[in-house]
Amino acid sequence: MRSFHRSFCAVWLASAAVLLVGCGTVRPPSTGSAEPAPWPTQRSAGTTLSDEQAHGIAIHALGLVGTPYRYGGNTPESGFDCSGLIGYVYRNQVGTAPPRTVAQLSGWGQVIDGSELRTGDLVVFGRGRNPSHAGIYVGEGRFVHAPSTGGTVRMDHLESKYWARQNAAFRRP
Repeated sequence: MRSFHRSFCAVWLASAAVLLVGCGTVRPPSTGSAEPAPWPTQRSAGTTLSDEQAHGIAIHALGLVGTPYRYGGNTPESGFDCSGLIGYVYRNQVGTAPPRTVAQLSGWGQVIDGSELRTGDLVVFGRGRNPSHAGIYVGEGRFVHAPSTGGTVRMDHLESKYWARQNAAFRRP
């Protein structure tokens, strides 16, 4: 059964990625001579989360895409705000209750460089005393988040025109 579940999840993720690439933001042409290195997709040895936990976090977060946004929301039934989404996924996949606010999440775990980013890590926008938004990194430069009132949980690319300008910091719980 476990083998079937992993195979199903791999097929589902591959299918979702193919569909979402068609809907994604067009990447602007590079002004440099070399293309940037691809986003990392695997966890390195010595990280806090196991590969299986990181995979579960990504699958769970992707499964919540389309859930309505609601300020203060922290369940699929009530909707999610960004920190409520992170809390729900981590509690259900790892049994860890992360801090509830974006300000608290910005100090949770360890700071990592963008080149070290792995599935299951947190993306926190707005550095310093005023962090404003957070999401869960799901691989290949993409993250899942609950962006705003009237919206739904969605997946976006860190290099999209909007998010690339939002001063992202990365945390490994």
